[in-house]
Amino acid sequence: MVEPIINIESLVRNFRLGNQEIKVLKEISFSIQKNEYVALMGPSGSGKSTLMNLLGCLDTPTFGKYVLNNQDVSKLSDDELAQIRNKEIGFVFQTFNLLPRATALDNVALPLIYAGLPKDKRIERAMQVLTEVGLSDRVMHKPNELSGGQRQRVAVARALVNSPSIILADEPTGNLDSTTSNEIMGLFDAIHKAGNTIIVVTHEEDIAKHAHRIIRLMDGNIESDELNTEITSFK
Repeated sequence: MVEPIINIESLVRNFRLGNQEIKVLKEISFSIQKNEYVALMGPSGSGKSTLMNLLGCLDTPTFGKYVLNNQDVSKLSDDELAQIRNKEIGFVFQTFNLLPRATALDNVALPLIYAGLPKDKRIERAMQVLTEVGLSDRVMHKPNELSGGQRQRVAVARALVNSPSIILADEPTGNLDSTTSNEIMGLFDAIHKAGNTIIVVTHEEDIAKHAHRIIRLMDGNIESDELNTEITSFK
């Protein structure tokens, strides 16, 4: 039996508010297989942002277990979590999170510095992924010289550069118009077809429809976990 790339068991995340303890995630469990394309959905207060932070190793659970690529990351230290994030997870954010004074090439190569790659290898790999996302002619441009869609493509390239286990995208089209949003989601479709595991956190049904599986959260619980019947190519 193939081990899932993500396995979550009875995950709980509580936060203290004064003397009160707020249970944001209430013993949720699910697994994600390699090369799945999953959308996490839910209204404000549903717990999806908290879950995203846990999946991205930006936070640790109060109780429960989170196994990522055969490693239990539930109880790791901050430094250990940082290493896992750099190695296993490619992030794509709504606000792009690019360094404004750095070129597209330097922004994409940045994670490789932390990975310890020599400069020539960093440039080679960054050029490769920028070409894959259609920006081979924009590598020396800075973010303010790029359109919103191009900036998000740079962010996607940066997420791919370390060949991570999962791509975690938080409202990746939130700052884009509808035409550009479709282009970016088309890019995610291509990335998925190339063999990557993708998790998209969104509140937009049109964006979630690109995923092959949709997990809906409500009040800290999983309300539903269903395959997207509109996509027939799911394996």
